[in-house]
Amino acid sequence: MAAHNELGVWGERIAEAYLRRKGYVIVERDWHSGHRDIDIIAMDGMTMVFVEVKTRRNRMFTDPEMAVDYRKIRNLRLSANHYVKFKRLDFDLRFDVVTVVGTPDGPTPEIDHIEDAF
Repeated sequence: MAAHNELGVWGERIAEAYLRRKGYVIVERDWHSGHRDIDIIAMDGMTMVFVEVKTRRNRMFTDPEMAVDYRKIRNLRLSANHYVKFKRLDFDLRFDVVTVVGTPDGPTPEIDHIEDAF
């Protein structure tokens, strides 16, 4: 696996552990709808939350949340729509972004959680 993919998988594990500590119930990880994916699907009380995780080694070039652009938002919404219809669910829905800045061998990573990001 390429180094950037390993960093992304590590970031998703960090984000999942963070959300569990906040009381979220993880429903799915890395759910695919064709070529689109949703990093984490979780329940926050009675709200289903679709979480995009962005991991970066540092903030040298830009903040990780800036990578969630119009195209990514559109793909997340399409994937979430497919998931809800496929599972025949009826919950309030929300889209969050969790950013992780750091590396597996570095100090404790910085985690930012943007609820209701879009």
